[in-house]
Amino acid sequence: MGHTLDGQVQAAKTAIAARLRYIRQHHPEGPFTLARLAERAHVSKRTLAAAESAEGTNLTIETLVKVAHSLGIARWAYFLDEQVFQQVNTELEAVRALSRHKVQALAMRGSHPTSLSADQLSHLLNGIIDAAAQARDSLGGTAAAANEEEHHPDGNHRYSR
Repeated sequence: MGHTLDGQVQAAKTAIAARLRYIRQHHPEGPFTLARLAERAHVSKRTLAAAESAEGTNLTIETLVKVAHSLGIARWAYFLDEQVFQQVNTELEAVRALSRHKVQALAMRGSHPTSLSADQLSHLLNGIIDAAAQARDSLGGTAAAANEEEHHPDGNHRYSR
């Protein structure tokens, strides 16, 4: 695949296929089957299967944007640009790490705070505060937890806001 136009087109199809396979397998909410991702993105399973095949297929911009959006990826260039692909994967790994530490409800669009409503942001912050309190209690030992319960008879371990 040289620098010919056909070679460049084939290289782009190959890159899109590899990135689509990668995100299906490594997304924090995945792994996704072709059928599950197709349903989530409102595209056909056949379209996704063709896109992931060795020879690739000519996907429409609409399909790429739908798939990216369905996965919470605001930058649809993820499928086309290596730098964006790497940046988004780094962000997704951070989401996976936070999820493993019980920080739930971290929005995929967390790097774009203006896309969150006040209720979503409040829910996100409450989840972070709850996870921090749980971590503090588990790391601080039972003495710290018992002391906290003395001050909060209802057992609510939230920090004062």
